[in-house]
Amino acid sequence: MSNEFVRGHEGVSASVGGLRQDGAVPTESDKIQLREHELREIAGYAADCARRALSIFEQSLPTDTRPRDAIDAADAFAGGGRRTGALRQSAWAAYRAAQEAPTPAAVDAAQAASHAAAAAYLHPRASAHQVKHILGAAAHAARAEELAAAEDRSVTAGTLAWARQHAPTAVTAVLGRLPAAPPGGGRVGEFIRDLDASLRA
Repeated sequence: MSNEFVRGHEGVSASVGGLRQDGAVPTESDKIQLREHELREIAGYAADCARRALSIFEQSLPTDTRPRDAIDAADAFAGGGRRTGALRQSAWAAYRAAQEAPTPAAVDAAQAASHAAAAAYLHPRASAHQVKHILGAAAHAARAEELAAAEDRSVTAGTLAWARQHAPTAVTAVLGRLPAAPPGGGRVGEFIRDLDASLRA
């Protein structure tokens, strides 16, 4: 299965803190190393983050298993399963569940699950948008919990602290090969940038 994972071109400098070893900021055309075990760790981490908010969705739609199925699929990949079309479809199914969710908190909870399954498809590209694929599940889960708690930001602080403390080595290693998280994205974007900055530090 290792041929599924692009390890980067020889001659492309590794990067630390969003900079290449030669001091240049990575560009969209730069390749990064992305090892199989790193991709699995990132997917497992995303699944753990998304699971924290899953009950918010299931309280609204208890018979809709699409977000849970996406998290389970990400977990299966993290545990050694194959990257299959079913895994990709589970991400899309959770995304559609988000579009049909009855409350804003449930929307973000389902989006967290979608990001968890999609994390298995992180691209070996030096793109700031790849940061969202790594941290999107954590950020959407944090937003879901914040919305469910009537915008109580102390809840969010606890969720983000958990996400920082439980990030595996692969998360910080791959973030270090990417530019910093991009601007925009509303409150979820703020959470992504907060996590990105703190994990790089």
